[in-house]
Amino acid sequence: MRESPVPWLADDDMPLPPTARALGAGSLAPGLLAAGGRLGVARLREAYRHGVFPWFAPGQPPLWWAPDPRMVLPVADFVLSRSLRRTLRRFVADPRCEIRIDADFDAVIAACAHTPRAGQDGTWIVPEMIAAYRAWHAQGEVHSVECRVDGALVGGLYGVALGRMFYGESMFSRRSDASKIALAALVAFCRAHGIAWIDCQQQTAHLAALGARELPRAQFERHLALACGAAPVADWTYDRRYWAQLGLGQAPTDAPA
Repeated sequence: MRESPVPWLADDDMPLPPTARALGAGSLAPGLLAAGGRLGVARLREAYRHGVFPWFAPGQPPLWWAPDPRMVLPVADFVLSRSLRRTLRRFVADPRCEIRIDADFDAVIAACAHTPRAGQDGTWIVPEMIAAYRAWHAQGEVHSVECRVDGALVGGLYGVALGRMFYGESMFSRRSDASKIALAALVAFCRAHGIAWIDCQQQTAHLAALGARELPRAQFERHLALACGAAPVADWTYDRRYWAQLGLGQAPTDAPA
């Protein structure tokens, strides 16, 4: 039988291979690094610290990816278009509207699981992924950013926070621009807390329009080595005053956070 082109992780003690061993651009699966293993929190933490993430379809074993180049959103370069700025001004000024963090993580990841990625028919957030990230959320390193109107969840995103690095995973909208509002809130939060980059994993035109760009994997990993080792954010509470990071002014001190 022909040997697999990627290592098989037969047990949880097997380390992930170096990212330089990921399949290259000329292969059928560029960026694929390894397959197999379980989605335990320890394995996920090890993977993300080295710039590796899981992504697989229903019926497949866990597949581990380290693409080159890597899509990253430097929060200093976030593009606030004229239309999005108008939307945010209305959102910030409306007392019915608010951003919450981690108020209902389960609802956010479930909503994201029903939102296919561009160009895909189904979801990549399979039940094993939901269970794994819920467990990691319980340990305080996975967070949801929630856009709410009259208390109802209308959009949001979730991702992983290690040190001063944030890895965006998925987002969803139930109202126009709700996921963009959540992303803008995350950018404001990151600026306020010294988180310089948001990992976007792979290139999309939507993210590029918001300021994300591709970087060589080696450059991305050098940043991870510093950012993941930094002291983590102690308080993942969204304060309306963070909107000032986007030039939207400072809300009254008695406004809901």
